[in-house]
Amino acid sequence: MMPEVWLNGGFVPAVEARVPVFDAGLQHGIGLFETMLVRNGRVFRVDAHLRRLAESAKSLALIPNLAVQRLADATRETVARSGLRDARVRLTLTGGSLNLLAREHRPPPVFTTMIVAQPRVHFKEAAYERGVRVQIAEPRLNPTDPMGGHKTINYWQRLSVLHAAGAAGMDEALWFTTGGRLVGACVGNAFVVRDGVLLTPPARSEVDGHPVLPGITRAAVLELAKREGVEFDEQHLTLPEVLASDELFLTNSTWGILPVASIEGQDIGAGAPGALAIRFRALLTDLIDAETRESP
Repeated sequence: MMPEVWLNGGFVPAVEARVPVFDAGLQHGIGLFETMLVRNGRVFRVDAHLRRLAESAKSLALIPNLAVQRLADATRETVARSGLRDARVRLTLTGGSLNLLAREHRPPPVFTTMIVAQPRVHFKEAAYERGVRVQIAEPRLNPTDPMGGHKTINYWQRLSVLHAAGAAGMDEALWFTTGGRLVGACVGNAFVVRDGVLLTPPARSEVDGHPVLPGITRAAVLELAKREGVEFDEQHLTLPEVLASDELFLTNSTWGILPVASIEGQDIGAGAPGALAIRFRALLTDLIDAETRESP
């Protein structure tokens, strides 16, 4: 069966999906996206993903009132039509006909919205068992960038750094601000463990001017820590503090929890996945399975 995508309110065969050449996403990189996990044929925390999308769309003056429920329904229907049980589904929202260069007679914009479900691409199990290797991203992020901490479609810099890490034999890269504060990975949030305490940088929604994405998996880990009685804190972390930690792991929607064994050849802790990373990965798997088995 030919795969279908949801485009601007309806389903079309993927090979027939078209975006206008003057779309603001193509012309100027104006847009946002969400990548969501599908397990057991259902989307994990679709409402949380789309609330984050709506908050970014409003904060960045793209769309003041996004139709979250309509998009949630469309996302679920896209997954159902795909027939995929274990997948990733991406919702992309661009500025469409938005023309910010027009000085006058600017017509109301017609936004482009697209939803695509695909088989999930993730690390092999061996990477979780041994831990991954990361390097330090050479660029530094500007903590005053108003786009920081939002999932904009301008991912060129991050993907270039991720590609460079792969060429160097690494699996990911850690980003820091110009002031030396940890932000996260190219495509994920970061946690460290020190003396049994779980630590992670404060997210954009919690501290203005810090470009950390309020990740959905990040939030689930903090929720689990509270439930399990594991002490945690959100605080700024420097590279020396990360290197001296007992554990380091990364999170995103498709990885789940990914333990880090070393940074540029220097072992983190024992140089293998730590006890909390292993424990929380199992807890997160159970949480996702429990929530996706329920009726949406």
